Amino acid sequence: MFVEKPKEGQPWDVAIIGSGPSALTAAIYTTRGAASTLVLAGDVWGGQLMLTTTVDNFPGFPDGVQGPELMQKMRQQAERFGAEMIDKNLTGLDVSQKPFKLMVGEQIYTASSVIIATGALTKWLGIPGEEKLLGKGISSCAPCDAPFFKDKNVVVVGGGDSAMEEALVLTKYARKVTIVHRREEFRASAAMQKKVFGNEKIEVLWNKELLEYFGEHKLEKIKIKDTKTSEETEMPVDGVFVAIGHVPATSPFKNIITLDQKGYIVPQPKGEFKSSTNVDGVFVAGDVHDHDYRQAITAAGFGCIAGMEVLKHLDKDIPSW
Repeated sequence: MFVEKPKEGQPWDVAIIGSGPSALTAAIYTTRGAASTLVLAGDVWGGQLMLTTTVDNFPGFPDGVQGPELMQKMRQQAERFGAEMIDKNLTGLDVSQKPFKLMVGEQIYTASSVIIATGALTKWLGIPGEEKLLGKGISSCAPCDAPFFKDKNVVVVGGGDSAMEEALVLTKYARKVTIVHRREEFRASAAMQKKVFGNEKIEVLWNKELLEYFGEHKLEKIKIKDTKTSEETEMPVDGVFVAIGHVPATSPFKNIITLDQKGYIVPQPKGEFKSSTNVDGVFVAGDVHDHDYRQAITAAGFGCIAGMEVLKHLDKDIPSW
C-alpha cells in the first residue's frame, strides 16, 4: 500500500464513482499522488469491458486480452497503490458544502473531491438470444471487433450517424454489411448517408425490425420482421452490431451536475482544469461525458487527466514517470 486511509471522521481526498477504465486509471494516478482514494465501484463493477471477450486494441497486449482480465488487472493495480474499493452503488450525492457527502444505502462517506466516471451503457434491443450471444457474434463496437469478422457477413442495426460509422468501419473487413433499419429513411447526416450509399459492400433493408437471435455457441442467424407487412423471415449472419445509441449513467447526478440533452455530463473547464464540472471540486472522466470515441484507451486517458487535475486541486504532488 502506497497511501493510507484517512483517519476516522476525516474525509477521503477523492472519491471516484465508477469502476471502468476511466475510474480505475484515475485511481491509479490519485493514489500514486498520495491522495487517499475511495472507489465506489458499484455492485456490478468493471464497466462494458466485463461483457467483452478478446480486446485487441489496448496497448501492451500484443496477443490481445480478455475484457474481464484487463479490468481485473486495472483493479489490482489501483488496489496495490492503496485505493479502497466498495462494490456498492452510489445512492445519493450532496455537493452543497465541503466535504462532499456520498450516500451508499445508509452509509455516508465524505470526500474533498469527486471524480464521476460512471460510463455509458449501450442501448440493446432486448430480444430473445441477445444476452446469451453477447460477445459471441453480437457487438456494439465495430472499431473494437470488426477484425474478427474478416470476410464474413454482418448486420448493423440502426439509422443514425453511429450506425453509419459502424457500417463503414466494418466494410474494411467484412464481405458484406447489411444495415437493418425499422424506418424508410435514416436519421444520419447527409454526409454520412452519402458515404454509405456509395459503398458497394453495404446493402440496406428498409422497414425491417430484428426480432430474435439464433445460435448455440455463436450467432448463426437472425429473425427479422417487415414493419409494414409483418412478414417474418430468417437470415443467416455471422455478426450483428447494435448501434441504436448509448445511455450515460448519470441518473444520480440530475439537478446536481450540468447535463446535456442526452444526459451526458458537460465538462466546464476552469483555468488549468479541463475535466471540471459546474461544481468546484467535482471532475468527470470517460464515457459519461464522451459522445465520440467510447474506447477503453480514451476512457483511460480521460481518467488520467481527471486524476492529475484532482491532485492539482488538492495541491498534491503529481508523480513523475
